[in-house]
Amino acid sequence: MGHFFHAVGVFFHHLAAVRWEFLGLAIACHVIKLVFRARAWRAIVQAAYPEQRLKFRSAFGAYVAGVGVNSVVPARGGDVVKMYLVKQRITDASYATLAPTLIVETLFDFATSSILIAWALATGVLPTHQLYSRLPTVDWKFFLRHEHFTLILLGVLAVVGVVAIVWTRRRVDGFREHVARGFTILHDRPRFLRSVILPQTISWVFRIATLFFFLKAFGVPATIHNALLVQVVDSLATLFPATPGGAGTKQGLTEFLFRGRGVGHTLLLAFSVGMNIALTVANLILGIAAIGLMAKTLSFKKLRQRSQAEQEQPA
Repeated sequence: MGHFFHAVGVFFHHLAAVRWEFLGLAIACHVIKLVFRARAWRAIVQAAYPEQRLKFRSAFGAYVAGVGVNSVVPARGGDVVKMYLVKQRITDASYATLAPTLIVETLFDFATSSILIAWALATGVLPTHQLYSRLPTVDWKFFLRHEHFTLILLGVLAVVGVVAIVWTRRRVDGFREHVARGFTILHDRPRFLRSVILPQTISWVFRIATLFFFLKAFGVPATIHNALLVQVVDSLATLFPATPGGAGTKQGLTEFLFRGRGVGHTLLLAFSVGMNIALTVANLILGIAAIGLMAKTLSFKKLRQRSQAEQEQPA
């Protein structure tokens, strides 16, 4: 994280050189991207609950609220907010059904990101043996050095696992039904392609456009190739969400991928952290507004408590 804060300082030093018209276009493309992503998610949820109507504004509000929280909370904490807000708009909705809709929503993203990463590896832009050193890792040696702690931890996990299995077996039939409901749209291939894949494809066009305009805003050579490289960085940071918004991880990977391309070290830092800050601020503004309007509170703690209380109730 020290590297990230150094990059923040570099960004503010280069602030006067930012081309604000392109920064505005980048933010506009980002918001349009969110509109299409929310539309795709609404279609998935609507297929799970065909007897009810989920308004687009409710789906969009819940979606951007989750994106806003994910900008500052690691490990996809905003997904809980998404589900909570939508659950309030659908009678008898359950988290067991809403959670799978988020999985369906990421299928196209996973496939597209995998293709981009494979492209980066195949073209030699992303050497595998050097990539691992740039990603956040877990110090597994800690568990080997503390054998007693590890045994106790494994014992606790085993007990929790047994309890979970017993509890699940008692509710397995109802649980399976609710989970399967979240994947309903996958059984209607034409609808899935029309209502999910199409808007998500459009959202990816605006995603790349967002990166293209960010490159122009910060004076980095703006090409489709470079925009795709930045997207590879974002995809890798998403796969390893060690920090909110991938802070630190993105900066290191951006420098690595743009090596030898005639772009200065400080300029890359200013671009990477500047884009990260701009997107985080935009996501937070949208997210805070959505949470305030839909949940009547801006406390993430209260939202989490409400969500946990509802999960304890019968689905």
